[in-house]
Amino acid sequence: MYYMSKPRILFVDDERLILNSLKRITHKLDAEIITAESGSLALEILSKDPVDIIVSDMKMPKMNGIKLLEQVAKIAPETVRIILTGCDDMSMVLSAVNQGRIWAYNHKPWNNELLIVMLKEALELQIVLAERTLMRRTIDQYQQHSKAKFEGFIGDSLAMQFVYSCIKQCAASNASVFITGSSGSGKEVAAKAIHNLSKRNKEAFIAINCAAIPSELMESEVFGHIKGAFSGAISNRDGAGTIANRGTLFLDEIGEMDINLQAKLLRFIQTGQFQKVGSSKIEQVDIRFICATNIEPYAAMAEKKLREDLFYRLNVISIFLPPLCE
Repeated sequence: MYYMSKPRILFVDDERLILNSLKRITHKLDAEIITAESGSLALEILSKDPVDIIVSDMKMPKMNGIKLLEQVAKIAPETVRIILTGCDDMSMVLSAVNQGRIWAYNHKPWNNELLIVMLKEALELQIVLAERTLMRRTIDQYQQHSKAKFEGFIGDSLAMQFVYSCIKQCAASNASVFITGSSGSGKEVAAKAIHNLSKRNKEAFIAINCAAIPSELMESEVFGHIKGAFSGAISNRDGAGTIANRGTLFLDEIGEMDINLQAKLLRFIQTGQFQKVGSSKIEQVDIRFICATNIEPYAAMAEKKLREDLFYRLNVISIFLPPLCE
């Protein structure tokens, strides 16, 4: 049973003899039996403590059974609603059934055995409803938790809690960060989270996907260029190095960057200085670098796709993002 205590059944009828009879024939049920002699008294009982099943007479003064169960359906929709009726009331009863105001009906005078069977079925239904309610609340709580997600991440596993902890700790630093993880695991989301939680969050966060930009344009993308520096350079253009000053520069798929450009990037990281393509003027900037790759960095270094000195310069703090299957 899913009840912390006995389920509660409320019988409603304006005749005390009928209520006493209902209590007598249902006393063997594993339930707490409550009675009320009017619809208003039944609603008062419901306002204080919920009941699992309500069984109401159809014809009662002031508030009939249909009106009562219609109110119960609004204020306590999880309560199973049953009505006792004579045959002349069937059209109204069937209308109430179709509109979802009552779950079942039983004729008066009732058959004791059939009434007990109906109540047992109603108790089993209440267990299903209780399970559904618990599941719905659990889902709602999860959705509310997801809405309050950590800086764009969704996930509450131990693996992700460790990632969140790493992000929080390194956000307070200005040290370079190297993020590894498979494609789609959220490396840019992690980089943005580090920026958002850092003292640089009022400044620019610039992200460059090194795999998506042709190698001949990458230097201009990072450092910018001046007019006439190369064919097609029709005006001066600031690169990520200028735009990200006092902010954060995220270089995704760093292993896809041309190996010769990696040497210039290393000097840029070490000195904070660079020159736009075609210019002799040196710019000094203050940038936090975050890089990422979806390939194993030591394998990339072995294949000469990633400079070893650049990797160790960037890998001051390392964060591994687990694959989604974990």
